Amino acid sequence: MQHKVKGITLIGFAIILVVLGFFAYAAMRLIPAYTEYFGVVKAMDQESKEPGAAQKSLDQLRGSLMFKFSTQYVDDANVPPSAISAVRDAGKVILRVAYERRIPFMYNVDLLVSFDHSVALGNNTGE
Repeated sequence: MQHKVKGITLIGFAIILVVLGFFAYAAMRLIPAYTEYFGVVKAMDQESKEPGAAQKSLDQLRGSLMFKFSTQYVDDANVPPSAISAVRDAGKVILRVAYERRIPFMYNVDLLVSFDHSVALGNNTGE
């Protein structure tokens, strides 16, 4: 009589644990960067809904956004004011924040994540 044995070996289980551990570690390193990015997006959305935001100068927009970033736990070392730009074209103002985060992963391997988000600023007429 032969019985088929079903299951996983100890070595197979160890390999699965190593692979899952690798991806779990990568997720733990990346989640704070994405949480910060969602704070940037939320601050930009708040800025776009402010009345008169389209009439602000670039320095005023940067100052306002940097204040909003501090309430969203966005580190100004990760998102410097130079990452904030505004393009004025045909009466529309597009606010853009573009930056990169270099996250140490292991030994001499880093994870590089690029973030780029744009919103249109309305004017006083409610556009």
